[in-house]
Amino acid sequence: MSVVAADVSKWSLRNVSFELPPGSVTAIVGSNGSGKTTLLNVLAGHLEPESGHTSIAGRVAYVAQHKPMYKSFKVANVLQFGRRMNEVWDNDRAEQWLDRYRIPRKLQIEDLSGGQRTHVVLALALGSRPDVLLLDEPLAELDPLARRKVVRELLTEVNDNGMTLIFSTHVVAEIGGVADRLLLMSNGRLLVDGETDALLEEHVLYTGPHASKSPVEGPVVLAKHGRSQSSYLVRSGGTRIDEPWTARYVTLEELVVAHLERGQ
Repeated sequence: MSVVAADVSKWSLRNVSFELPPGSVTAIVGSNGSGKTTLLNVLAGHLEPESGHTSIAGRVAYVAQHKPMYKSFKVANVLQFGRRMNEVWDNDRAEQWLDRYRIPRKLQIEDLSGGQRTHVVLALALGSRPDVLLLDEPLAELDPLARRKVVRELLTEVNDNGMTLIFSTHVVAEIGGVADRLLLMSNGRLLVDGETDALLEEHVLYTGPHASKSPVEGPVVLAKHGRSQSSYLVRSGGTRIDEPWTARYVTLEELVVAHLERGQ
């Protein structure tokens, strides 16, 4: 799949290809400008790719990062809007989300805090009973405690209703223990695609004396050298190593940062 920007010499997305199983939770990770939002807009059907195609089974709901809503609408009006605009609408589901976070129905959107607006758009999205929920930086306006609670509630929605959840973030800490799968992007390209646990088992950091090559076979993701020491992050699956070399599995943040450094 390729999506071209206004300047034909610059691509927003290029050669991005992946498949996601139903009922999975996928994090799209990358720095600002990496193509995360563009990819979500393509998946939502808001942008047409220059080449390739997308295929999503079932109903799709998309929550954009800027959370567009009519500012003069009251919260109750937003739910009425959702009821009229969606062929399938579960008002109880939407109301329950608002009740859970104590969102006043009589307030206008412009009078809500950023976190409250987040809950209104999430209620609107969930009320449409999506098979696939796309979220662009969904937790940006929530405090850390609220973030954890929202993540738990969204995972409950996935488990209870079989919904597929795809969300973008540039904060790696948000995906630990949450995302089944990782899509790592840089400069409009897909660097890494796979199950999070499997990726962590495949990436091993080897540290030892200064060396011009890796001590083990396998693709080198990133190599760093000091005056007397070298380290190699290798996609090797944990090959045995003898002293003076040491080996350890990397954290998710180390994995992401290493691939992003390599992709620059």
